[in-house]
Order: sequence, then structure tokens, then C-alpha cells
Amino acid sequence: MKTQSQRPQMIGEDARIVEVRHWLVRVPFHAPIVWGSGVRSGPTRLLCEITTAGGAKGYGETICLLDAIEPVFRNIVAKVAIGKRVDQAEVLHRNVLGAGYYHHKRAAIMAMCALEMAMWDALGRLSGLSLSQMWGGVYRKSVDFSAYLFVADPAALKDEAQRFVDRSYRSFKVKIGVDERSDISLVRAMRETIGDCGLRADVNGAWTIGTAKRQLAKLAEYDLSYIEQPLELDDLRGHAHLRSMQPVPVALDESAYTLSDVGNIIRDGAADVVLLDPHEAGGLWPCIKAAAVCEAVGIPVTLHSGGELGFSQAAYVHLAASIPNMTISIDTELDYLSDDVTTAPFVMNNGALAVPTGPGLGVEPDFDKINKYQVEDIRGAYLDPSRPDWFPVKPAY
Repeated sequence: MKTQSQRPQMIGEDARIVEVRHWLVRVPFHAPIVWGSGVRSGPTRLLCEITTAGGAKGYGETICLLDAIEPVFRNIVAKVAIGKRVDQAEVLHRNVLGAGYYHHKRAAIMAMCALEMAMWDALGRLSGLSLSQMWGGVYRKSVDFSAYLFVADPAALKDEAQRFVDRSYRSFKVKIGVDERSDISLVRAMRETIGDCGLRADVNGAWTIGTAKRQLAKLAEYDLSYIEQPLELDDLRGHAHLRSMQPVPVALDESAYTLSDVGNIIRDGAADVVLLDPHEAGGLWPCIKAAAVCEAVGIPVTLHSGGELGFSQAAYVHLAASIPNMTISIDTELDYLSDDVTTAPFVMNNGALAVPTGPGLGVEPDFDKINKYQVEDIRGAYLDPSRPDWFPVKPAY
């Protein structure tokens, strides 16, 4: 029997948002992870709760790497949302940009995602439908994830990769882009450990185009599924050139944040694969639209990971379950998180997650955990505290 919250209701005046609450939380990783832009000790995320006039609630989450995100959420996004119905995600997006943030999209879209996600969650709870049901239905019942490796030493990397092999992961992603020599040794170590499993490498924009040509020639023998963001995010012409002159597929992530970014990638022929991220796109609906643009020209998509907690992890599974051309296993940092803020944290099973079946996101907040991990600022996102004079430069070599 359906509970009251699961019974379909008409979406009317009772569905208007009357209250917005938010929290900054930081859940530590088991140990810091190393990448080309520094060291991360754990993700800081912005969580929000919306309440409608009829008492329905919805929950959302977004990435929070920049100090501007919380003030933009508090001063613009939350205020713009009051009075809107939970079925007006498109209106919210346009309204926030129209409040002057079309000039500052990257400050607005990350803040917007949490509220937009909460609107979808509340709409699902009111209608009795899961997110994937509202987006065209469940296309795949189980979602594959890629084991994500952040180790800069080849011997230690082999040990870490073997841990994922033993847990039946079949897809792997390794961070490179620290220096020229380690690019090759890290990929070699991965291939020797994982056999013929899928392998991709993420450069985080550290290469010049000349370096990319040399490194990709050396990496050709390791059969990479793709090379991710080899050049700076603005260099679409350079990425198009790399696609045309060598065999390793080129995937773009930082270059593909907004729907407009994806349109420009398509126009310039700059990518074989596109990594999407609703937090970087302004919400779940813009992410779905970007995937459709890629589908129209035969480009597969996947999802970037920024340390998703339970609400965003649920949203990721619903996106992957309902988007036909999301055929590539998606990124996740779930294995590095020491805890979560939902009542039933996700647990990987052979490198995959089942699609939540409850209404909306299909997860519930754990307010004890939210309060436990609440913070006032952002720490541990970039730089490296062990090297106080170091900072990343892109391209680096």
C-alpha cells in the first residue's frame, strides 16, 4: 500500500515553495587523495531542504569548491525559489540567470543545482514517482561505476587497483598529469594490474598540445578507453586537433560544464566522449538536455565525480538509469568517503548500484549526520598543505 507521501497528487498552489533551509557539510575521506590540482581531504557539499505550502519536502545537494557558492545560494537562489512550484525547474534556472548571473554562470550554476534537485525530489514525492520514472522511465536497472584511482606512486597504485579488481570492478580511471614521466608509469602499472578491463586516464588539463601528442603516442599501446581533459578547458580547437591526429578518444569534462559549453564542443568537433555533471550545469534538467544534444550526434556521455554524498549519488544513479547514451560507467568517489548524510548510504555491489525505487530521489536525510558534519567554510579542495609554496599551473608541461 502506498503511504500518503507516495500517493499521486495534483501539482497546484500547495506545491509552491515557502521555506528553504541549507547547510554546508564536509565528510572526510578515509585518507587525502592526490590530483593534478592539489590534495583533497574530503568534499564540502551544500545541502538544502525545501518545504511547500502543503508540507511536502524535498532535498538537494551540490558541489562546493568555491567560497562564492554558499552566498549565491543564500542571497539569490533561495530567494528566487520562494513562491515557485516544485515543477518549475526551468523557470528557476532562467530566473537565477536573469537576476544578473548570466554574466557569472559558474558562480550560479553550482549553487542552483542543490535547489533544483530538491524541487525534483519534492515533485517525485508528490507524484509518487522516482526521478528516473519522471525522465522517461528506467532504461537500465543497474548502473556501473568506474574505480577511481588517485595514487601517484606506481607500486602503491597497483595495490590500490588490485583492491578494486578483487571487488569485481570492470572499469578503471587513473589520475595522471602530475609530471611527464609518471604519466606513462602510472598507466602501465594500471594495465599490468587490471588486465583487459576498461581503463581511462584523466590529465586535468595539465598538458600542452605538444606534450599531448608525445604522451598519447607513448600511451597508445595501453588501449585507453579515452584520455580525459588533456588540454586547458578553453582549448576546444586543440582538442579537436588531437582527435584528428591520433587514435585515443578524447573526453572533455571541465570544458563541458554548461549546456552552452556542450553546444560549443559539438560545433567544434572537440570530443569523442563528454563528461556531464549536474552540479556544474545548474541542475539535473540541464544535464539531461546536454546528454540529449550529445545523443543527437552519436556521442556517449558519462558523469564526473566531485565527492557526491547520498542525495547527489541517488541523482547520479537516476540520471544514468534514464539517459540512453550514458553508456559509459560513471565516476564516483564513494569508496573514499568515511560516512554519509542519508539514512541508508549506498554500498557498491560488483562496481554497480541498483536504481532507487522510492519516490523522488529515493533517499532520506540523516539530520544527526548533517549536524555532525556541518561546517562554516570550505577546506581541502585545492592546493597542498605539505607544499605551502606550490600551486597548480595549467598547462603544467
